[in-house]
Amino acid sequence: MSDSFINRRKFVGMASLVAGTTLLPGFTFAEPAIIDRKIRMGIIGGNFGSGFQFHEHPNCTVEAVSDLRPERRDKLMQVYKCAKSYESLEKLILDPKIEAVFIATPAPDHTRHVLASLQAGKHVLCAVPVATTLEDCAKILAAVKRTGLTYMMAETSVWYQNTISVRKLYQEGAFGKIFSAAAEYNHPGLETLYMENGKPTWRYGMTPMLYPTHCTSFLISVTGERLTQVSGIGYGDNSPILKNNPWKNPFWNETAFFNTNKGTAFRAEVNWRGALRDTVRAEWRGEKMSFISGPQESKDHVVVRYGSEIGRDDAGFKFIKPKVEDYDQPQWWKTDLLPEPMRHDSGHYGSHTFITHEFIDALINARKPQVDIYEAIAYTAPGIVAHKSAMKRGESMKIPNFDEK
Repeated sequence: MSDSFINRRKFVGMASLVAGTTLLPGFTFAEPAIIDRKIRMGIIGGNFGSGFQFHEHPNCTVEAVSDLRPERRDKLMQVYKCAKSYESLEKLILDPKIEAVFIATPAPDHTRHVLASLQAGKHVLCAVPVATTLEDCAKILAAVKRTGLTYMMAETSVWYQNTISVRKLYQEGAFGKIFSAAAEYNHPGLETLYMENGKPTWRYGMTPMLYPTHCTSFLISVTGERLTQVSGIGYGDNSPILKNNPWKNPFWNETAFFNTNKGTAFRAEVNWRGALRDTVRAEWRGEKMSFISGPQESKDHVVVRYGSEIGRDDAGFKFIKPKVEDYDQPQWWKTDLLPEPMRHDSGHYGSHTFITHEFIDALINARKPQVDIYEAIAYTAPGIVAHKSAMKRGESMKIPNFDEK
């Protein structure tokens, strides 16, 4: 498949409906705005928060921005062409003109900030993860249900160009049954972000599996299954950072071995230190086809298909030769999956424009977003339990299911 423009009629024609879902569950094609109104957004957090495209969306306007630091507030105002700013989230959410907020603040603050925003009557898009404890996941879920407001998590791996492709291939039945998968998030040298101006940042000594969503979403966003059981293993050393940090975390790296409600074996790795290749990637292995991500998202992907020819290995033994093909990755951001002003490459391998559109489109059309509160917790909670398992030397543990019964 080439990366040329795919028109809407052709794209819909390629879709296979599986169990009543669309080609891309929870995601609609971008059409010219029919509803003549704009969601009035507040952007909170001038680092990660400045990398999105709310000002480009035809159904959105940035009403105000906020950051504790003046220089970051100025950056947000410049990026989003916004003249109004507040010194804190607490002040911004009092603005009656703001309907929804993007919370791009440090992970330890997510629970407090999300709960305050929901209580103030604002829809919420929040950076990952939902929370860092199971108890806080439950608190946010309860608040979303109580208020009836929309919550979405801004997980980038869901909208990587190859993940969109894999989701399409899965719904077409190309894989057959996916029987195992693997994902890795390698960020070697993360400790360079542990200090700023001589003071520890929120990342100082951070627990790897409390930041699992870049891995878990690769499987869950494709198949919809839930991770149900886990055994976790951690690696640490005698570093002073690991002996004294606010996370009480003794590990640089953590690996989790999951089972799912569909009986799929899934391995996830979050690695902060070592001789590692900086990457966020996954493999999906099926009866008929497998998809292997390259070390960089936009290239070197491989598709393996079940073969019919008999070959011989280097010892002369017969085996069925698979068909191995390079995958020509479509650039979905060039298509009408996005509004025309947003059809350009963006941060985290093209995902930022998709996250922006998905949230705004969900609000405009009063539908649930792809990564709603239930999906977000399904990405987050398994890592919390995986770390508990690693602290008990790999003890197998059950992962609670937060979905509605």
